[in-house]
Amino acid sequence: MGKDVIIACDFDSAEQTLSFLDQFTDRKPYVKIGMELFYAEGPQIVRDLKERGHRIFLDLKLHDIPNTVKKAMSVLSRLDVDMCNLHAAGTKAMMEAALEGLTRPDGSRPLLIAVTQLTSTSEERMREDLLIRAPLAEVVSHYAQNAREAGLDGVVCSPLEAQTVHQVCGESFLTVTPGVRFADDAAADQVRIATPARAKLLGSDYIVVGRSITAAADPVAAYRRCLEEFI
Repeated sequence: MGKDVIIACDFDSAEQTLSFLDQFTDRKPYVKIGMELFYAEGPQIVRDLKERGHRIFLDLKLHDIPNTVKKAMSVLSRLDVDMCNLHAAGTKAMMEAALEGLTRPDGSRPLLIAVTQLTSTSEERMREDLLIRAPLAEVVSHYAQNAREAGLDGVVCSPLEAQTVHQVCGESFLTVTPGVRFADDAAADQVRIATPARAKLLGSDYIVVGRSITAAADPVAAYRRCLEEFI
């Protein structure tokens, strides 16, 4: 499975999203649909983008009791997305239930990945707010191992942790890394970040890029720049 750039379509309407994606005439980018857009437009936005030929990472970060997550995943599996996720903090039992719910009767399913720690979380905030005393890198690795043991395909982590995740979980275990910015961009609310070129060196399989592309004066040129630096 090759590397790719996923554009985070963090818009609040289908109109904005479709207008943005209309600019991409040469290549249909892989897109992420997160909470903001999904809650605004519902499942129809997924169907519309699939019909247009986009691959979709549905980023809803499920986290609930295993049975609830299993049932939710069985509903999401009908949308034919390419990748979806949940929080690794929900435990192996929840991840195993999610995988069971996501798998269709014919055995097919989207990729399922687990969020380790959000890229907006610093080690200090993890200690003080979450009372997790282990080093952040160790927590990410442990959550990744749990996800692998539960049968998942990979994790969401910072580019800074991708190499370590591959070391403990194997090269085929996917690392999907947000927190990617060009060197001349502002960090905004992310704290564990890297450039596309640095993410490539660190072993990211997919990078998720939002404002560096969506807020660029020329989003298509910014997307191409990401591809050139990362792939």
